[in-house]
Amino acid sequence: MGEVKTKAFSGDDFRKELVKIMPGYDWTVHRQSKHFPELLEATGIKSSGFNRLSTLAVSRRERLVGVEYEAKSAGFGTRAPWLHTNRDGTLARTLRGLQQHYEQTAATFYGHAAALQSSRATQSPATEGGEGA
Repeated sequence: MGEVKTKAFSGDDFRKELVKIMPGYDWTVHRQSKHFPELLEATGIKSSGFNRLSTLAVSRRERLVGVEYEAKSAGFGTRAPWLHTNRDGTLARTLRGLQQHYEQTAATFYGHAAALQSSRATQSPATEGGEGA
């Protein structure tokens, strides 16, 4: 019985996987390094007109025990810092984990904002504009 050879996961395969799960981003799959053939990297950009709304960097690394995906995202603009990174065994779980992190963070900050808002002293309509008109 002969050994079954599987086709190596290519940049085209990676792009198809990314577009299937995240079609709202414009994807650039970066050239594979000769020194690290097990690593694929891509950058996704979501923009509105000339404004960059979000940047998503995804890497796929083949390990001895399987595949590992890493995703990190940045906010507005080309020089925005990376906000968070998540790793998992599938692309879908990696991106879902990143999204859940942001949803949990948003809920935490909303809770703090609501507590501050509800604790503020109520002002009469005459003094709402700041210093006494």
